[in-house]
Amino acid sequence: QVQLVESGGGLVQPGGSLRLSCAASGVIFSISVMGWYRQAPGKQRELVATISSGGSTDYADSVKGRFTISRDNAKRTVYLQMNSLKPEDTADYYCRLQYPRGREYWGQGTQVTVSS
Repeated sequence: QVQLVESGGGLVQPGGSLRLSCAASGVIFSISVMGWYRQAPGKQRELVATISSGGSTDYADSVKGRFTISRDNAKRTVYLQMNSLKPEDTADYYCRLQYPRGREYWGQGTQVTVSS
């Protein structure tokens, strides 16, 4: 059974930091592309960052220089380090796993609120 379980969300003040984690089970983690997406209230889900099986990363322009995606294949976990958080980063954050042939899986999401 495939499971992607996100954790690490919460309430943080502007300028603060959070680290999200997504633990995968029931998958072949090492060959997959992992991604973080977010969806703010009333908005469409958008890409935040991705990391390939080889470690190549890509980021949305809005988070470049502030967020860092990383992965630990031994732990089957992907991380999103979020620094210098802004109120506009407030959203539900979702983890996505995609196999090379396209099959994908999503986590249930973790809420991030940036507010003073």
